[in-house]
Amino acid sequence: MLQARARMLADIRAFFAQRGVLEVETPALSHAGTTDPAIHSLATQIGAQRCYLHTSPEFPMKRLLVAGSGDIYQICKVFRDGESGRYHNPEFTLLEWYRLGVDHLSLAEEVCQLIVELDQNRHKITFKTIEYRDIFKSFTGFDPLDATETELQQLVQDNIPNAPRSLNRNACLDLLMSACIAPALPHNRLTIITDYPASQAALARLNPDGKTAARFEVFWGSLELANGFHELQDADEQRQRFAVENRQRREQGLPEILLDENFLAALEQGLPDCSGVALGLDRLLMRLEDREHIDEVLAFPFARS
Repeated sequence: MLQARARMLADIRAFFAQRGVLEVETPALSHAGTTDPAIHSLATQIGAQRCYLHTSPEFPMKRLLVAGSGDIYQICKVFRDGESGRYHNPEFTLLEWYRLGVDHLSLAEEVCQLIVELDQNRHKITFKTIEYRDIFKSFTGFDPLDATETELQQLVQDNIPNAPRSLNRNACLDLLMSACIAPALPHNRLTIITDYPASQAALARLNPDGKTAARFEVFWGSLELANGFHELQDADEQRQRFAVENRQRREQGLPEILLDENFLAALEQGLPDCSGVALGLDRLLMRLEDREHIDEVLAFPFARS
């Protein structure tokens, strides 16, 4: 498995070298964590200063884009608290890259091209693009953009009897996607799901319809591998989204997170038109090597290290 991982990393670097994408390295430690209430930063202390291990290199990489780096990628360890299981380890390897002047649909295709090249036709995988709205309707019969929160809560109860009650709209959508839709995706196909609801935009810009976001995810079979955006460039809108996420954290009894003012200042200077994506390499290695648990592809899984 060490050899398989080494081959994968070498092939990834060759893929980007052929395309003129620069490898970069950014700090793993930051004064700011993530405000996303679904992602929990690991905190540490340096003297009197509270710091966080990064959950993604996104913010410093975007600062490099603002500074004129051009197309860039990074392979790094990232850290998330409360994540352990078949597909999760608190420390994992992430590949993140950004392309200038490219929309999210074109970047999603490049993700699939990379995976197909790494696979070397061993699994004879194909890929297909489908909009979030269409795949949700085809599996549930409900339009995720127009359905009420009450309708989505009932849909969860009808299909996932042991699910918590009174989940909010986005929690219902996420649970239905992971429990009802993803498990039915073809095993040897890369499925690109595009144009998520605007409420799940994260750091993506909204599409002209105002109802959907320029965001995509890539699944290999039922397993989500990558999450990407046509990146939001508006610093004021980004600050508002962070404020909403911190409000959600308060409502859930979670601590508020200090905003990354360096990142917001970079956005104010002007992020170039670009799309970015994060790809989980441990999960990808699981699929490439036909393994069933993330522990099988890690040299020292956290639970056994």
